[in-house]
Amino acid sequence: MSEKASLAKGSLGTFESAVMGVAGTAPAFSVAVTTAVIVSVVGELAVGSILYCGLIMFGIMLAFTHLNKISPNAGATYAWVGHVFGPTWGFFAGWGLLVASIVFMVSATIPAATSTLLIAQNAFDLSPDLIEDTRWVAFVAAVWLTLITIVVTKGIKHASYAQLIMTVIETIIIFALIIAGFIEYWGKPAHMPTWAWFSPFSFTPESFAAGALTAIFFYWGWDVTMNLGEETKEAAEGEAQPAGRGAFWAMVNLILFFIIMMIVVLIVLTDDEIAAANTNVLYAVADKLFPKPWSSFAVLSTILSTIGTVETQILQFSRSMFAMSRDKMLHPRYANIHPEWQTPWVATFVIWLLGVLLLAASSTMASVKAILDSSVMAIGFHICFYMGLAAFACVWHYRGMLKSGVYDAFSHVIWPLGSGVLMFFLGLYLLPTFDGITTLIAVGGLAIGVVPLLLGRYRT
Repeated sequence: MSEKASLAKGSLGTFESAVMGVAGTAPAFSVAVTTAVIVSVVGELAVGSILYCGLIMFGIMLAFTHLNKISPNAGATYAWVGHVFGPTWGFFAGWGLLVASIVFMVSATIPAATSTLLIAQNAFDLSPDLIEDTRWVAFVAAVWLTLITIVVTKGIKHASYAQLIMTVIETIIIFALIIAGFIEYWGKPAHMPTWAWFSPFSFTPESFAAGALTAIFFYWGWDVTMNLGEETKEAAEGEAQPAGRGAFWAMVNLILFFIIMMIVVLIVLTDDEIAAANTNVLYAVADKLFPKPWSSFAVLSTILSTIGTVETQILQFSRSMFAMSRDKMLHPRYANIHPEWQTPWVATFVIWLLGVLLLAASSTMASVKAILDSSVMAIGFHICFYMGLAAFACVWHYRGMLKSGVYDAFSHVIWPLGSGVLMFFLGLYLLPTFDGITTLIAVGGLAIGVVPLLLGRYRT
């Protein structure tokens, strides 16, 4: 394996970047996994939470897009925060993403596993207890993680083609659910739609913070487009960079999709049905709209969406670790590039190994829901941390734009600043409400970064 080999430059255009951004958030997966959590926290205000969190995340997207102009870098947040605030802050920004991605390997692969077991149960008349057996769920999740890791390691082109196929199939299934849901239940909704769902005055500070921190999990993953900046085609002179344009269109589509899909879930399912569905909310919706076996296509969309988001998170982790190792912030061995596949194969192997170990540990927890609740909240804290830092880096780097006109001031400084402040507020406000396991994952995961930081300084 050669350190002289480079990433596959010029492999992705604007369209592929947008697909990666959408697939990174895994729309079907996000709805399936997070809906029960957010509805249990804020009820019908889940729609407003998704809207306002989308606006916050749009400001973060603007920050990433502008920072990408400094230099497209596989490390993205790590590189830009380090450029603006110094290497220590840059390291912890990158470390926050690495920790979030590792924890995500558990919360992401488990829905794929439960969906796979659900299909197997329907096809072979297996015991329904399998879906709640954490040992079986962890085993099937590890199998999925291994298969996805192999695809990612083989090259970015393979990954992008796989994402395109899965996203098209997933989109067709989801659109069928949306159309059928409005036709069948708009006149007899389980929850009557009102403008209060969208009103900011319907929230208290506590409910806004709780809803937004959970809603952040819906949107997380679009920023993979920026970690693939070194593998994206160069922009023509005077044009916006493909990674930035891809992120913009991905975010616009995601905000609209999540709002519409949450409305569909609320008009089709009662609160008890949402809670009972747990990680299979889409299947519960499809089961009320379509006869068997057609309702099983919703399970397929969840599996495909989960595969897509696991793939993009492996890409984010491996590219960030590659960039940090290339700069000697982590051990240089993680910067090794496969000479044929042009992928950071060592870093990719690391997240596979850590993911399998975490899945093995999670198999000892009492229930699948307990695993997901702890991991989703901890990841939300990590997202607030590293994306908030990126927003502040954008504000400081482009602070001179405050004198360049309303549009430049708003898009480069004011909106990113508001998003960054709210990100930090959400993380700090809800930290005292975490249970012991969630706090250990959220705070302990960041704190342990001191060890590799000091080791990196010792080596250099």
